[in-house]
Amino acid sequence: MSGHSKWATIRRKKGALDAKRGAIFTKLAKEISVAAKEGGGDPEGNPRLRLAILKAKGSNMPKDNIERAVKKGTGGLEGQVYEEFLYECYAPGGVGILVEALTDKKSRTTPEIKSILTKSGGSLGNPGSVSRLFERKGVITLKNDLISEEELFDLAVTAGADDLSNEDGIYTINCAPDAYENVQNALNSKNLSTEESEVKFIPMTTVEISEKELAEKVMKLIDNLEGNDDVQSVSSNFELADGLEID
Repeated sequence: MSGHSKWATIRRKKGALDAKRGAIFTKLAKEISVAAKEGGGDPEGNPRLRLAILKAKGSNMPKDNIERAVKKGTGGLEGQVYEEFLYECYAPGGVGILVEALTDKKSRTTPEIKSILTKSGGSLGNPGSVSRLFERKGVITLKNDLISEEELFDLAVTAGADDLSNEDGIYTINCAPDAYENVQNALNSKNLSTEESEVKFIPMTTVEISEKELAEKVMKLIDNLEGNDDVQSVSSNFELADGLEID
């Protein structure tokens, strides 16, 4: 996964995550509102809402934004009924991509996803063709100057994490989905601010790209998919080859 991590580092250096923070908050608010509408506004009795709020806190979403999103959900999303869809896609070079969408109009979202794929030489795959290559994992990242590696390892593993890596100034914690809440709460108890925090699809095998032009095309495709308003998250098995320099 080092190549994939290297790409994440490149994106951080370019400030791509900070630039998208507003869009991330919008997507998180939508998830919170839908969860509150479906299961009520009390996180204690609504596991989906509890997880959505935890993810929002892990992404440093302001408390006021979270509370507004819950109130919007419990008050009813007037005229809007959201549905969840998983798009299984292929990028150039045989890279597999999973796109999780939350939309009130599939007839709008599907053509938009297809258009983004087509413009970059990608395509939609059949159900199961891409998802079989991934597994669900909790992934939490934070800067490595916030806490010592030994202390974080003890904290995370005690809370149920599977492993911890330290690369390019960033700690990455991986855990099973059912351990995610405990691990994130353990970090919160130490007031540790995370860079990314979510349960998402992680590739079991990766596709290494060693050609610069192809790598940039795949990266642009993923960025464009993430930029769609209906897309909640994008996962891929793309791996950037060691030694490949991206501007």
